Amino acid sequence: MKPTSETKSFQNISQINAEQLEQYFLKQPGAIVAYSGGVDSALLAYAAYRALGDRMVAVLADSASLARREYQNALDFAKHHNIPLKIIQTNEMQNPLYQANKENRCYYCKKALFDKLKQLQQHIATSLQAPPWPLFYGANIDDLGDHRPGIQAAREESILAPYVELGIDKKTIRAICTYYGLSIADKPAMPCMSSRISYGEKVTVQKLSQVEKAENLLYDLGLRILRVRHHGDVARIEVQPHDFQRVLEHRGKIVEAFRSIGFIYVSLDLDGFKSGSLNLSLKSKER
Repeated sequence: MKPTSETKSFQNISQINAEQLEQYFLKQPGAIVAYSGGVDSALLAYAAYRALGDRMVAVLADSASLARREYQNALDFAKHHNIPLKIIQTNEMQNPLYQANKENRCYYCKKALFDKLKQLQQHIATSLQAPPWPLFYGANIDDLGDHRPGIQAAREESILAPYVELGIDKKTIRAICTYYGLSIADKPAMPCMSSRISYGEKVTVQKLSQVEKAENLLYDLGLRILRVRHHGDVARIEVQPHDFQRVLEHRGKIVEAFRSIGFIYVSLDLDGFKSGSLNLSLKSKER
């Protein structure tokens, strides 16, 4: 089948956006990219590497809030594309303000990450005896309209956001990934495990482990776009409505497994999957 004019136009636009992103990095002396393995940061690292080669490094922050499945995916993507990678340990779990899990929890997480990135920035500059490489992260223009305390932390630390500067949204990011033929083009968003715990409920390693084990079970059943929200004794499963039937078909297995993990009650959210659904509680307080 020959490509239609609409397909060609889509490809041309994606190519232009991809070239703009590479040109952005070509103007930099080097790059240190905050990398999680998600679509946004993975494309950013990939484009930076295409433009700068070894004058860049992707930095993966490892902590209890990063699921091992996502950790391995991040490693695999960087290895497959020969992207220079450094793994650092962040200590946000040791910060009582992070553990308190107020609506600004993400601020303290990003603050811990950016502090580590700045230390690495200084180390690289000293070892190369060269100007510091700028720091980058993957916020896009869609993030500007959501509850994102991490953006405040980035602004305070002068972390650059190429997608925001270039006016690139999530849809365009996925289109660029498709243009490059990257496997992450359709990868579902997967924020940290702490985002599954209700605001005001303390973030603990045990709760994060419960969420990860529960979500791994659902993944193993073939589900892909999902969340398990932690509400104390209650696990609230979010999947797309067309996946409700699959959840119900495995109801007994899911309930048994979730109870063995530590949940007492297991619910299926009839509203379906919604990214950032816990933020609805914040919006209701504003009314």
